[in-house]
Amino acid sequence: MKAPHTHPLLSNRLLRHVLLPLALTWLLGTGIAVAVAGYFTQQAYDRALADDAYLVASHVKLSPHGGLEFNLNAKELTAVLFDQSELILFAVLQADGSLLAGHPGLAPARELASKGPVYDELVYQNRRLRSVTLNFEQPQPYTVVLAQTTSNRERVVQQLVLFSIVPQLLLLALLAVALRRAIQSDVQPISALEQALSQRDASDLTPVHVSSRTRDIQHLGRAVNELFERIAQSIRAQREFSGNVAHELRTPLAGIRAQAEYGLAHEDPQVWREQLKGIAHSQERASRLIDQLLALALADEAKQSLALQRVNLSQVVQDSVLRYLQRADGLQVDLGAQGVDMPVWVMGQQALIEGVLNNLLDNALRYGRSLGESPSRLTVALEVLGTGSLAPVRLTVTDNGPGISPAQQQHVMQRWSRGSAGEALREGSGLGLAIVAEYARLLNAGLWLGTAPDGQGLQVALLFETPGPAPETSQAAHA
Repeated sequence: MKAPHTHPLLSNRLLRHVLLPLALTWLLGTGIAVAVAGYFTQQAYDRALADDAYLVASHVKLSPHGGLEFNLNAKELTAVLFDQSELILFAVLQADGSLLAGHPGLAPARELASKGPVYDELVYQNRRLRSVTLNFEQPQPYTVVLAQTTSNRERVVQQLVLFSIVPQLLLLALLAVALRRAIQSDVQPISALEQALSQRDASDLTPVHVSSRTRDIQHLGRAVNELFERIAQSIRAQREFSGNVAHELRTPLAGIRAQAEYGLAHEDPQVWREQLKGIAHSQERASRLIDQLLALALADEAKQSLALQRVNLSQVVQDSVLRYLQRADGLQVDLGAQGVDMPVWVMGQQALIEGVLNNLLDNALRYGRSLGESPSRLTVALEVLGTGSLAPVRLTVTDNGPGISPAQQQHVMQRWSRGSAGEALREGSGLGLAIVAEYARLLNAGLWLGTAPDGQGLQVALLFETPGPAPETSQAAHA
């Protein structure tokens, strides 16, 4: 059952994020444009209104009787104040407020404090008018009030607003359509990727095709394909691990069962004891095989995420030698370490280095013992090659056993490949040196197999990178 669509589409969300700020910006700009247009329109009309007021004032004269007179008749006044669409009213008021000429009751809306033109809004006979008031001191004090209806100027402002907003709205709509198409075109590869993934079978880990002109979506497709590759590698490692376990454990488990059945078929306790020893040996072999298979599986998983760090290699060598010292004494093998008196720092991972040493020492104690009369020797040595803090470090594990022929040295580092000693003893699974090779690769360490310097035995060498000088707080390792 599909989940309800509670979230918007990416294309709609992007479009909203683009158009909403754009619309708000357009609205603010339109408001500013309308305010500016209204202001300058009113300035133009007010200036014309003031010109008419001055024209009216120019016809106020001093009469022969010493008073003021207005020397325009009705016909001349109509010509002076003619307007096709607006009603123009005027009043000439004397200093005492009496009407000299014009419309009775027309007066300034407020007391004047300026000698220049004063503009105001007033109501006369239920009409809203725009007025200008002029004060004059010569030849005698008087005031001219000229008022005009505002329907024409309001219509002009409305037309300015209309012709300003409508084209911008159309442009905004066209921009929205263009943006929507562009955004849908850019996000279409995401929809195609979603559809391809939703229709894909869970077992299909082949790379998915992503076609896009944008780098981000290409990176997304690459990340998905890299994830598929990591999952495929993990599945292959799991299948290989399960197949290896099923194949390799069949023999020791069958041997354990046969020995148990043989022991149960006899009444002699000595037979039981011998069979139990055989069962214990088979169990040890199966347990070691499982540990090796798990180590290989861990190496496969660590390929993508392993981070190298500073490791005191001399301390790791000492700890590993001490762990195998009792076993070596029991097998009469002279196990020793060289070059571990001082800290030697390398770039690595302690668990992997311990895994390398464990497998090399175990293999040497199993197959690297001397076949002649000379005592068996096993030596782990550290050597800094060169001078300076960045000189590489070589780790060698050397025995004096039968060794491995040059023809087999590369072959034995492959999985399930046993050397001649292992074949002769019919022991081992052929995984020890394969684990060493895998761990060495993860540690960025060079790995070589060769004959021991005295010509007898096997020497395994690993070359590590160094991180620089050891920290001052590190303690010297004790032999």
